[in-house]
Formats: sequence, structure tokens, C-alpha cells
Amino acid sequence: MTNKTIGLLFIMIGLNMATFTLANDIYITQIGDNLDLDITQDGTNNKVGNSTTSTSINGDGMNFDITQTGNLNTIVADINGVNYTGTWVFTGSSNTVDLDCSSSAAGDCDDVTLNITATGDDNVFTFDVGEAHDGSNTVANFTITGDHSIINSTINGKSAELTVIINNSSSLATTSTASDEGVAFTSVQTGNGDSAGHSAVVSITGGGGTMDINQSGINDQKVNIGITGNSFDVDINQSD
Repeated sequence: MTNKTIGLLFIMIGLNMATFTLANDIYITQIGDNLDLDITQDGTNNKVGNSTTSTSINGDGMNFDITQTGNLNTIVADINGVNYTGTWVFTGSSNTVDLDCSSSAAGDCDDVTLNITATGDDNVFTFDVGEAHDGSNTVANFTITGDHSIINSTINGKSAELTVIINNSSSLATTSTASDEGVAFTSVQTGNGDSAGHSAVVSITGGGGTMDINQSGINDQKVNIGITGNSFDVDINQSD
């Protein structure tokens, strides 16, 4: 890990031994520009932040990459800054990711590129870019292979580009509960579309799921959906 101008960096790593399980907990608070942070965790019940103590990254020009291999892993992160690039790779099931970008009034969240690749079942991804404040030029790419994946995307800002590719083996849900769906995908993109507008490109193979897409703002909004599978419930709402 290198950082040219780190104002504050605390890293606390706790290793907790349980029966047949070795868990790694990482909590980071960082202030400063030009951060290059790579985290690799292998095992079960690993954490990068949690619901009470998130990993907090503040500064411009950040690269923050995570690789987690195993089941029941958790990431809770807050990011504030301009020009952030993240590549997050997950192999395993029952993992949870919660990312907030620009969580404070003074925060910013422009020029964000986030690439998430996951292989496994029952994974939940929630990310909120811009939050109550405008961000701009967000590019988010999801490639998910596995059943019962849940993606909740909220982007508040200009010119958001969201691409979601999901492959699940389920042909249709066996019950009406959300946890048994092949996939559940929710996207809300608000703020002005700027010259290019907002974009959501979704490709899903496998059925038994729900999709809700809401886009608003001036100029163009584009939705391109391809579904191969049965028993899908799709709702799209666009407005200017």
C-alpha cells in the first residue's frame, strides 16, 4: 500500500479464532490523496468494516481494490473523494457488500469507476453513489455468476453508466419470497442526465426474479435490457 500524502491512517486488524474458522477483520480510517489500497482475504467470516465501524476512505485520486475468497464475508465502506477506481472480486456465497460514496455534506463523489465481479450464491450488493449530494461521471459494472443475487443501486448525479450482467441457473423462483428469487435488481438514478444522460444496460440469464429501474433528470435516459429466462417481473420508470 502506498500513499503520497496520507494525513491520517489507522489500521486495526483483529484475528479471531473459532472452531474450524479463521476470520480477519480490517477497519481503516484514511484521509489524504493518491491512495493505492489493495486488500486480499481468504476464508470465512472476514470483514472489511462493519455496520458500526465502516472502513472510511477520504481523498482524491484513489485506487481501492478488494479480493475476498470464501463465504459469509462482509464489506462496509464509506468513500469521499474525486477520481475513485475500485475493482472488487468475490468468490464464495452469502457475502454482503455495502458501499456509500459521499456520505457527508462536505464530501464529493465525482469520476467514480467501480467494477464488481462475483461468483457464488446468495450474495447482496448495496451501493449508494452521490447520496444526498450530486456526483458526476459514475461508471459501475457488475458481473455476477450465481443464484439468488441481490443488487441495490442508487446513483445521484450526472451521467451515470450502469452495466449489470447476471448468470444464474434458476429458471424460475420456487416460492414468492425475495430470498428465493433467481435475482433481485433495483436501480435508482437521479440528477441531471447531462449531455449523455443516464444509462442502464442489464443482461440476465436465468429467471425467477424482479427488476425495478427508475431514471430521472434532463436529457437522455437509456435502458437496454436482455433477459433469457422465465417468470420475471420488470418495472421501468423514466421521467424528465
